[in-house]
Amino acid sequence: MTLPENLLISRGEVLEQLEGYLKDNIYEFLKPVEKSWQPADFLPDSRRDTFFDEVKELREKAAALPYDLLAVLIGDTITEEALPNYEAWFHEIDNMNRDDNNGWAKWIRGWTAEENRHGDLLNRYLYLCGRVNMREFEVSTQHLINDGFDLGMAHDPYKSFVYTSYQEMATNVSHRRVGQLARTAGDDQLSKICGMIAGDENRHARAYKTFVDKIFELDPSEMMLAFEEMMRKKIVMPAHYMREMGVDIGKTFGHFTDAAQRLGVYTSNDYTEILDTLISDWKIADRTGLTPAAEKGRDYLMALPARLRRVSDRMPVPKLEYQFKWIS
Repeated sequence: MTLPENLLISRGEVLEQLEGYLKDNIYEFLKPVEKSWQPADFLPDSRRDTFFDEVKELREKAAALPYDLLAVLIGDTITEEALPNYEAWFHEIDNMNRDDNNGWAKWIRGWTAEENRHGDLLNRYLYLCGRVNMREFEVSTQHLINDGFDLGMAHDPYKSFVYTSYQEMATNVSHRRVGQLARTAGDDQLSKICGMIAGDENRHARAYKTFVDKIFELDPSEMMLAFEEMMRKKIVMPAHYMREMGVDIGKTFGHFTDAAQRLGVYTSNDYTEILDTLISDWKIADRTGLTPAAEKGRDYLMALPARLRRVSDRMPVPKLEYQFKWIS
């Protein structure tokens, strides 16, 4: 699949070549609907006579969840519920053919359909658990969708796939650790819910990392420069734009990340470890045929993890707790 070193290729041509691969291999990264889990698999069934007993048990277990853990779970749910923004962002990526039977169109629809279950499942859990002010939660969700956000990708597919690789790996870490902490707190049901969602995120991350790896084979210099630019800007998670009613954009996110840091759900060290993984998986140190600018970009990327660790080592764990409007 590798091209001669000096042959220029456009982003549109790269995506066209990847489209055939994606169409033929899409079920390496997505599951057929018939084989997929659904939110109803993990929650009380309202058709059964045991429904109210099951809800009571769910509420009793949820009552033992630590405050910070519940806050992080709510923030994660709001982020998942902002799915309309993410699908809209996909349709803005340049040079991506989205004809109905095209591989990219199938990916967008399939990825969106799988992601849609995450918000549905977590939303219903929060509603049933009895500890959440659902109206405040819903206001924050509407704000996140209504406000929109700029994640620094400028409609560029190369930058977009760097971002989604990072974001899916980060959400896998967050959901998996929330699940582990829920199990420790005695809520096996929530633990299983988070584990299933984390599994989806892991498959999706593998897809986006594969897209980037194949782009590196076709257009190594431009892909390296895109990776460098995204890391210079820093990967900003969609939750950065989350806000409570009457609170400015960014402030709620700060309290949310403080809670995640205190719990160890997602920390600055995780950000760096994800970068390390991407550098290794994308074989950044071994890429050849690069322009001088891309060589400098690679040097920057290779040195960045050590620089980030020096910064994170000096950062104290936040201790001041915050009272979220989401929690009754």
